[in-house]
Amino acid sequence: MQWHAQFAWLGDGVAPDVLVEADGERITRIAAGVPAPPDAQRLPGLTLPGLANAHSHAFHRALRSRAQAQAGTFWTWREQMYGVADRLDPASYRALATAVFAEMALAGISCVGEFHYLHHGPGGTPYDEPNAMGEALIAAASDAGIRITLLDTCYLTGGIGRPLQGTQLRFGDGTAGNWVRRVESLYEGTDKAGRLHARVGAAIHSVRAVPREQLRAVASWARERRAPLHVHLSEQPAENEASMDAYGMTPTRVLAEAGALGALTTAVHATHLTEEDIGLLGTTMTGVCMCPTTERDLADGIGPARALADAGAPICLGSDQHAVIDLFEEARAVELDERLRTRVRGHWTAGELLAAATCNGHSGLGWPEAGRLEPGAYADLVTVDLGSVRTAGSGLRHAAEAAVFAAAAADVRHVVVSGRQIVHDGRHLLIDDVPAALAAAIEAVTAPEEE
Repeated sequence: MQWHAQFAWLGDGVAPDVLVEADGERITRIAAGVPAPPDAQRLPGLTLPGLANAHSHAFHRALRSRAQAQAGTFWTWREQMYGVADRLDPASYRALATAVFAEMALAGISCVGEFHYLHHGPGGTPYDEPNAMGEALIAAASDAGIRITLLDTCYLTGGIGRPLQGTQLRFGDGTAGNWVRRVESLYEGTDKAGRLHARVGAAIHSVRAVPREQLRAVASWARERRAPLHVHLSEQPAENEASMDAYGMTPTRVLAEAGALGALTTAVHATHLTEEDIGLLGTTMTGVCMCPTTERDLADGIGPARALADAGAPICLGSDQHAVIDLFEEARAVELDERLRTRVRGHWTAGELLAAATCNGHSGLGWPEAGRLEPGAYADLVTVDLGSVRTAGSGLRHAAEAAVFAAAAADVRHVVVSGRQIVHDGRHLLIDDVPAALAAAIEAVTAPEEE
């Protein structure tokens, strides 16, 4: 298969007239400055590697617009989220996640990291197939045509020293040992089934939700399998205060002492950190996933992304609770939020932010062979229109800046994942009507009185 991009971002800059050749899932040749062969598919605009959404909770998409209808805090929003979680089962979860992942594909996302903790039935009763909910998410990604890293999450307590209650009972496995046994079955089953679009990693929900003495079991499971390990970290000051009260140290230090930091780990949010925390994350090369549209929607705060990157922590991006699904918006928000915090412009280049949205995110999800336009990489291509009302006038010289600082998800015209075209001219080729699929799936899991 051959594609000819008008412009393409090749990691170190934008080149014109780029020919991309692939054999099956992988790129075999990249050549810049060459005329288009007659049988190559033309890609007008700027072609990027596939985008990686490194942090997603698919079912939170059902809260869009509903959560914005009232004031409150992260904690009041969480009660709304639990209301949706109460109503989900494997069938409705697959339908909702398929529609959400299709929305991601339309936005140029070729791989998602699904931070999955809704494991069991109401009251915490396991399904006959203990991983039925995780299997629903893996199937949904296939239905939508994208790859997935299922970050199976250990969630044992409702706060430090507090038992799970209510909806939270659906999240828990009782002990980290029970979590290991369940996730190992999912891990082995995914490998044996040959589901090439899916990989299984681990997650610690937070130091609030996994007791200090059980953190090491989760971290060890991931380390022994060279699997990615993700963790919500210091999203709220209340988490830091609870950790200091219980353990006399910050959540970052708790994770460090449990062996949970390192190059295979990604800390999500990392909003309220001390200088020592930043140093720990940087020196261990722990990745950090910033989710600016969620962090501002939930009034979490602005994380120290630039300081983290300077300390040695790779930055990637996620849309988290999906107030919007637009990694261009997430990328520029990293820069623009820093401008608001410091009242200085120009903390990140467009190239750095594109790397956060592509290669850094894929590496953090355990797909280091994706997120790059180079031979041997997955043939993932995302073409952004440079002639829309948002991007017109940029040209070759400023194409990368147009993508990061002006483009929107609506400007994505073509998406190829593993050599297979998923989106053509802004239309999803596997899901006939993505808005209708979203509307139907959301209606099925939201309370009638909300309408």
